[in-house]
Order: sequence, then C-alpha cells, then structure tokens
Amino acid sequence: MTQNPQQENKLDSMQKSGQVFPPSETFAKNAVATQERYDKASEDRLGYWAEQARSVLSWDKDFTEVLDWSEAPVAKWFVGGEVNAAYNAVDRHVEAGNGSRVALHFEGEPGDSRSITYQELADDVARASNAFESLGLAKGDRVAIYMPMIPETIVTMLACARIGAIHSVVFGGFSSDALRSRVDDAEAKLVVTADGSYRRGKPSTLKPAVDDALAKPGHTVEHVVVVKRNGEEVAFNDDIDVWWHDVVPQQSTEHAYVAHDSEHPLFILYTSGTTGKPKGILHTTGGYLTQTAVTHRDSFDLRPETDVYWCTADVGWVTGHSYIVYGPLVNGATQVIYEGTPDSPHKGRLWEIVQKYGVTQFYTAPTLIRTCMKWGREIPDQFDLSTLRVLGTVGEAINPEAWLWFRDVIGANNGVGMAPKEEPAPIVDTWWQTETGAHMIAPLPGVTATKPGSAQTPVPGISIGIVDEMGTPLEKGEAGLLVIKEPWPAMLRGIWKNPERYQETYWSRFGDVYFAGDGARTDEDGDVWLMGRVDDVMNVSGHRLSTTEIESALVSHPSVAEAAVVGAKDATTGEAVVAFVILRGSAEGGNKEEVEQELRAHVGKEIGPIAKPRNVLVVPELPKTRSGKIMRRLLKDVAEGREAGDASTLADPTVMLSIAEDMRAKHGAA
Repeated sequence: MTQNPQQENKLDSMQKSGQVFPPSETFAKNAVATQERYDKASEDRLGYWAEQARSVLSWDKDFTEVLDWSEAPVAKWFVGGEVNAAYNAVDRHVEAGNGSRVALHFEGEPGDSRSITYQELADDVARASNAFESLGLAKGDRVAIYMPMIPETIVTMLACARIGAIHSVVFGGFSSDALRSRVDDAEAKLVVTADGSYRRGKPSTLKPAVDDALAKPGHTVEHVVVVKRNGEEVAFNDDIDVWWHDVVPQQSTEHAYVAHDSEHPLFILYTSGTTGKPKGILHTTGGYLTQTAVTHRDSFDLRPETDVYWCTADVGWVTGHSYIVYGPLVNGATQVIYEGTPDSPHKGRLWEIVQKYGVTQFYTAPTLIRTCMKWGREIPDQFDLSTLRVLGTVGEAINPEAWLWFRDVIGANNGVGMAPKEEPAPIVDTWWQTETGAHMIAPLPGVTATKPGSAQTPVPGISIGIVDEMGTPLEKGEAGLLVIKEPWPAMLRGIWKNPERYQETYWSRFGDVYFAGDGARTDEDGDVWLMGRVDDVMNVSGHRLSTTEIESALVSHPSVAEAAVVGAKDATTGEAVVAFVILRGSAEGGNKEEVEQELRAHVGKEIGPIAKPRNVLVVPELPKTRSGKIMRRLLKDVAEGREAGDASTLADPTVMLSIAEDMRAKHGAA
C-alpha cells in the first residue's frame, strides 16, 4: 500500500500548513507529564504501567503480575489485584480530606444548575447502591442505562461499579428497538431511565422508548427505575416501574463496598452504525481505570486542586465513560457536565458555560468546532475564555483549518476586549476507540511540538505501527493500516458472549497484532496522521484516497464551513468521490452550481485531479447524530442511488429527505 505517484507529487492537504507549535517554556517547565514519561515507558514498558497503576489507584489487594498474555488475544492486566472503581472515584477523595471539593458542576439546558461535592457524590452513590441491591441487583448482573446527561446517570454508573454489576449505557438518542436489542444481548436485569430531558429548549421524553422496548415479552428486566427530570407525563407499569425518588433518597449513606478482581467486568458498550446484531465491547476494571486516569491526567495536564475540566461528550459513548466518569473522578477532578445542545438558548452557550465556571480544560469533537467556525468568531469573542489552558479534540481526525481556528479563536481568547494571549492554550488531538478504552495516540502538552491535524505520537507505554495489507511495516510517508503491536491496559477484553467475533474482527488479519481498522501514515518526523476508517479510504481508478484528506481540502476553501465525503460505486472508476458541503454564511447567497464547480477544481488543485469529486452537493445541514457524529452511511446510500437507511438516530431525521431530493434533482441519484 505504498503511495502512488499522484499522491507523492501532490501537496498533502492534511500537512500543507507546515506549522509547528512547541509548548511554551513556562508550560513545559511546569507540566504534569514530562519527557521522563516516555523514557521510563521505553526502558521498561510493563514496569511503567505497574508504577502508574499503583500511583493512580488505591488497591485493596496488590497485584502479583503486571500482564498475563498467555491466552492471547484475551489479556489479563494487574493479575491478582483487587480494586473497586467507585471507591477510587469518590470515597477515597473524601477520606483524603477533599470531600468539600466540587466533583460535578451540572448545567441543565433550561439554565438550572447544581454543584455536587465529592462528599455529596459519595453519599448519592451509596444510596443508589443500597437501593439497587434492595431491588435484587447483585454482582455480575447487567444494568441498562438509558439516560440524559444528568448527575443521576453518573451516580447510577458508579453504583453499578460499586456493587460489581455490569452497566451497559445506551445513548438516549437510540430507538426503542436499539435499546431492546442491547437489553436482550446483555440480559439486563435492571433498566435505569428518566421521564425525559430537554432538547433545544423543549422537553423530550425517554421513558416511552423504554416502554416500547419492553412491550414484547421475553426480556429479562425485573425493574425499571425512573428519574423525574422534566415532569413529562409518562405511563407507569406498577409491576416493574419505580420512581428514583421513591427508592433512592431514603436509603442509608453507608454502604460497604466489595473489592473486585482487577479483571472483573466493569461495563459493556455496544458499537452502533452497523447492521445486524450489536457488538458489545467488554471492558474490565483495573487496567481500564489505570489507563483512563493516567491519560486524563497527562493529556490534559490536570491539577485537580485548581482545574475545572469539561468534556462535552455524552456518557452514551466511550468518551463519556472514560473522560467524564472514570478518568476524571478517579483523579479527583472538578468537572462540568452539560445536558443540552451548544445552541440552546443561543449559539454562545458553550462559551457562556466556560466563562461561568472558569473552565481550564475543554475537550470536544471536531464537528462541533467546525460548527462554531460556521457561526463565526464574533460569538466566542463575546465571552471571557481566559481560564482555558488546555484544549482537546476527540472522535475523528481534525482538519488543520479547524485546529488553527480552535487555537487562535478559543485557545488565545484572553477575555472580552483584551489582547490575545501570548501563548494560546495547547491542543491535544487524541486518537483512540471504544475498543481501546483510553487515549492511544496523543501529544503531551508540555513536551510535544504540535502540528495542526496530526495526532502526533503514541502515549507513553503504547506501541503502534503502520503496515501494508500483508502486515509489512511501512516507511515514513507511506500510507497504510494502523496496528497496535503490544497489549495495553485499557484494551477491550472481548465481545460480550462472542469470543469468535472478537478474534475475527480484531485479530485475524495480522495474527498477533491488533488491527484498528484505521488508515494512517507518519511524516518525516515520525508523527502520525490519521486517514479515517479503512472503509472510508476510497479506491478510485486503483488509487487509494482518504475521505478525511478530501474533506480537509474542501474545508480549506474560504466558502466551506463543513464537508462530508463518501465513495460511491462507479462503473468506470470503481468508486467515485461524492462530496456534501455546508457553506459559510458569506457564501450562502451565491450561485450554488458555480460554487460546486469551483470546489471540484479546488480539490483537484489541492490534492490532484484523481481526487476531484464527481458530484458536489451544497446542503443546509449534514446528517448528524445527537452526539455530533456525521452519518456517512446515509450519505453513501443517497450517493449510490438507494433510499437512505434508518435515520432514527439523527438529531434531525428530515435532513436526509432534503439531501435525497436535491441529489435526485441535480445529479439523477437517489
């Protein structure tokens, strides 16, 4: 899979800026993580992880072996050790005298807010643990959590972990059928939900979806616990439904936790976006907690005594598990959780919250950054963002234009009417997956000279490689497949109830290394540039082209705010490039046909004629889930002339109808 001549001769749109931003002398001098981390991990990788495990966690029983790989590809980390996730996330901070420290600043979409200290969180988790046990929940039982971003969601996850029950969080935007399939696969005994939430200023419901999911017999659910959030009227089945306020608040704040084996299952998280049976990714306790806590501390230069951290993800996704619930709380951090959308009640809501709480670390998705770019910098410029000192991105490769905007507009903002900061907040572009559990490739903000668009380098203690389709290591600059060469603490331990699928999906291609499913290359410095999923790498006339690369080229055009690219079957070239773009406000009034032709030419200039889109369609919005993920699968359906598939998980399902009509009218597809 070496680069073809056109790739070698083109100006790589993902690396074209050539800009490098080393950490400031002051930041580097005072950084939490220094070059020593890399040095220690390089000298003794397993010794490094053992040291880290003992430094970030309180073990009830120390482990006797760091890694057992004898039953590969199933790893056992910190063998013989016993630990409790909830104790490490809450109780020990209270015992250390930090009970009055705020654990969660909750901001509801309607504007209601509350701050919960570690002592209060410990009490809430104990009450919920006692309540769940009174309903018959025991160690090893599974719990489906179908909740909005409210404190009770985090309390529920921690209560499960305390008892030893295995939680399965299902994103609140998923359909009742998706929920039922996950309930059935995990054989859930308990479901925890809410009457509803708020969405763009309006109340929405969740409980009816649970009712629909459980309407057909044959499920294993014995109780449904319902949090009253927005007061929406919901049906109640007295046989299984109970209100949270009827069973939790009156419980004792005393609960004797039990230490669990390091390899005891902590949670199942089902991957979405594929057809057929959901794939339950299984994570265990000791290794997962270690790597999430270490990477949260080091990637974000965390100082829990003074920092206010905010990750904008939903707990329905792995980012919410690792970098809202477990990593930050194990580290004793103070953090913000927000229930709503970034544009309710106005488009400055994110920056208003940063200003209100003095947020110091802000971790979000590139798609949200590009949305804010489209809205214009005059919105964040209205707020004081001077407290921000580390920025992070997650979920997909970020194009250099969005990276630079994030740095210059958000990271350099020193307050309303003030001159920009001399040293903008560094950006950590993090690559990892549901399966990896924690950051795998990311810069250390006090060490790494960052490059816009590059995830940079493996975190200390992680070993990655880029290989061709035969598994042969590639030279710098050659595009190939990303693999993980050594087991890592937070790695998935399998697919729930399906070891054969685990083996086939992740380990069959190259045997003894993990295939991540992503394409990547390294530059002359050895820094990693992600190219997106392998199935997002198109084969046009025998040439491999990255959708991420073409999207980056499109967004580099001054008229484009956001772009999504898919490959569509083509009788002549095998696959053809089809692009969907949202224009910036300044370009929206122009002739769309002229803009579309201009963008085709622009991609040809930036990357090469082979990459010119066959079709460019200007659209008002892209199909996105409520978490902000672009559903390229639906765009591919339209591009190939099919009726778009299930759009029920989209924030606005009507978007696809408009796109399909426009494609049919202009290009004869769909």
